[in-house]
Amino acid sequence: MSLKEFTGNKWTKFTFWALLYVLWVVWLGNFWWLFGLVVVFDIFITRKVHWNFWKKRYKEGEKHSAANDWLDAIVFAVIVVTFINMFFFQAFKIPSSSMESTLYTGDHLFVSKLTYGPRVPETPLTIPFTHNVIFGKESYSTLIQNDYRRLKGFREVRRGDCVVFGFPNGDTVLRKAPAEDYYALCRMMGRKQVIDNLGPVIVRPSDKKDHYVKRCVAVSGDTLEVREGLVWVNGEKQKVYDGQQLSYRVTTSGGRINSKVLSKLGLNLDELYFDASLPGYPAMPLTEEMLSQIESYSNVVSVEANLDWYPADEPDGYLSIFPFSENYHWTRDFFGPLWIPKKGATVELTEENYPLYERLIRDYEHHDPEKALEEGTYTFAQDYYFMMGDNRHNSLDSRYWGFVPEDHIVGTPSLIWLSTVRGKHFPQNIRWRRFLKFVRPAK
Repeated sequence: MSLKEFTGNKWTKFTFWALLYVLWVVWLGNFWWLFGLVVVFDIFITRKVHWNFWKKRYKEGEKHSAANDWLDAIVFAVIVVTFINMFFFQAFKIPSSSMESTLYTGDHLFVSKLTYGPRVPETPLTIPFTHNVIFGKESYSTLIQNDYRRLKGFREVRRGDCVVFGFPNGDTVLRKAPAEDYYALCRMMGRKQVIDNLGPVIVRPSDKKDHYVKRCVAVSGDTLEVREGLVWVNGEKQKVYDGQQLSYRVTTSGGRINSKVLSKLGLNLDELYFDASLPGYPAMPLTEEMLSQIESYSNVVSVEANLDWYPADEPDGYLSIFPFSENYHWTRDFFGPLWIPKKGATVELTEENYPLYERLIRDYEHHDPEKALEEGTYTFAQDYYFMMGDNRHNSLDSRYWGFVPEDHIVGTPSLIWLSTVRGKHFPQNIRWRRFLKFVRPAK
């Protein structure tokens, strides 16, 4: 038997696909799916059922229909891509500058779900190629809801990983302002006013929350602290990652810094503001390397970090910083110490630390936090993480909304397949140096 005859043999095809199917079932961990081998056997061997019913079976010599062939190709692509999105990779676009200069606004990514293991779909009735919205309406149905379960991945989330996750506060969104933080607006304006002006509200399942990408700066069991904008974990100062930046007040001798120089340095000119009354730039985001360059310019008089000290400038500043209590004198740059909950760990609940864990107990673990407070202790059912953007002064992250539960983790960015600049025309809008660029994990 020749190689071509062997590979084209129906039993060879059946054995190959049956083996792949069995491996997938073992990974899925639900052995009821083994009954699907009957379908695989019929597709390749008995051929009694017309499984691809949309595709016409042609008689010998009959002319093929182009429309039917196109339909078959489209249906096949939808099934394959949907399967890949569920268990292997998913497309994602960076919507904001919170990770600049590590990940840029306009970066189109493939997110690997294999790294931490894919979540079995909790809301399986979803329109293909959509996440939660299509034409301004929900693209899913909650008629079927599965319990959270994650398949085996290569490893756990590590400190320093760039992570894509479901936005914790995204369980409730406003119809007229879906990108806004509903809970933050309610704290600032009052729930009634928010709903009257921006409602009604939409409640989303856990796996249909909007996706965010940040860097994990502390894992479960860690104690985190932010001092002068820099992260300390378990009493040790953490490394400053390539691309990590703070905002600085740059004072000049009177004029602007040459825009070509700033652009070459890697700064986004659209987000820079020159204040002639300063004179200079009130908020210039700089990495350590950029900072040393800026300080060396002859027309730069001084450079000072824009650090937030307590009390904050605005009277209700505590309402914007987790845990939203006047008893915690925390800011974005002086935060903690804060212990990150770990699965199986028991914490002593007191009136003092109750604001830290109240929502976690109620909304993520579905227990009564007041009852837990009365009992005095609580044992956590899953791991949690603390996420921060690399653009530390332009990032809505865990400092503003708290912990990220393990069941919200989606995956990690693996490949930038396209990067575009907003406001420019092709081909000037393409960042060619980022085309097909792998996102390397932090060391």
